[in-house]
Amino acid sequence: MAPILDIQNLYKNYGTTEILKDINVSIEPGDFLVLVGPSGCGKSTLLNCIAGLEPISGGAIHIGGHDMTSVSPKDRDIAMVFQSYALYPTMSVAKNITFGMKVRGIDQKTQTAKLEQVARQLQIEALLNRKPGQLSGGQRQRVAMGRALVRDPKLFLFDEPLSNLDAKLRVEMRTEIKELHQRLGASMVYVTHDQIEAMTLATKIVVMKGGVIQQIGTPAEIYKRPANLFVADFMGNPAMNLIPARTRTAGAGTEIEIDNKGGAPIILRDPHTSNLPPDVILGIRPEDIAEPGFRAAQSAQEAECLVDMVEPAGADTFVLTHLGGKQVTARLHSETEAQPGQRQKLAFDLNKVSYFAPDNGQRLN
Repeated sequence: MAPILDIQNLYKNYGTTEILKDINVSIEPGDFLVLVGPSGCGKSTLLNCIAGLEPISGGAIHIGGHDMTSVSPKDRDIAMVFQSYALYPTMSVAKNITFGMKVRGIDQKTQTAKLEQVARQLQIEALLNRKPGQLSGGQRQRVAMGRALVRDPKLFLFDEPLSNLDAKLRVEMRTEIKELHQRLGASMVYVTHDQIEAMTLATKIVVMKGGVIQQIGTPAEIYKRPANLFVADFMGNPAMNLIPARTRTAGAGTEIEIDNKGGAPIILRDPHTSNLPPDVILGIRPEDIAEPGFRAAQSAQEAECLVDMVEPAGADTFVLTHLGGKQVTARLHSETEAQPGQRQKLAFDLNKVSYFAPDNGQRLN
């Protein structure tokens, strides 16, 4: 199957400043691609390049197999949903949704049918005669999505569409967008700086930093096998623990030594990994440090750690300790008896660890 979107060796410069550097990414029809990264990483610029709102400085963008380099935005068969909703304040919701069809000369009967279908999908039938000023943020967002949906384009582009909403509404709208994607089987490109949003919505994630792609993969690949220290730290909440450690060969595997605040160093044995350099950064997710007997994998290895702080969080309790000179978070069960200032046995699942090079931050295993 040919990709619906194919970006090859894309560069974008403003004067002498490189904003996007050698971007290569493609998606199949029906994919939900999320561009994620911190502010200023170039994700919105990339979306604007796909939309044709920004000219590219090098490379090529193909949509539906056609080169879009010299094609104007209105002829790219895309629909865009902005952070600001961009609704016409003097028009009713119905007119906001059908305005684009009217401009393109689509007959009234088709306009009405499309409007009814989209209003039903988004559950906004009761709002069609209201003006945008009479709507809540979530309702405005639905109208903006309705305006995109009536287009039935090859590609939907979303630029941080939920960032103006409060936390509870964001979660609700996130679920709606995911359901919409599943129902329509539409191809979507979505920009966010919120890594939870990225993990929840995407079939494919592109993690960006400084105009460079750091990693492309499914949410599971990005979470379980981050390509470098930046991705490991950025994706996941709480973030992956990144602990300086020393290694030495032990038979076919590796022995890992980690400084332990207030006690002898911890020694862990990884039977599956070999040929590591003498100094590494060991990455382990909070949920892969458990209490022995609770959610700890059979392969987990135990060590005593000094508890600095205990943070109850409903179903989980987060316990903070210090290893390798760094604060480390363990995700324990809600009934844990861990107490600040006491030593606590923790079980480390070495089947789930990542190793990174301290000098360039690249993944080693």
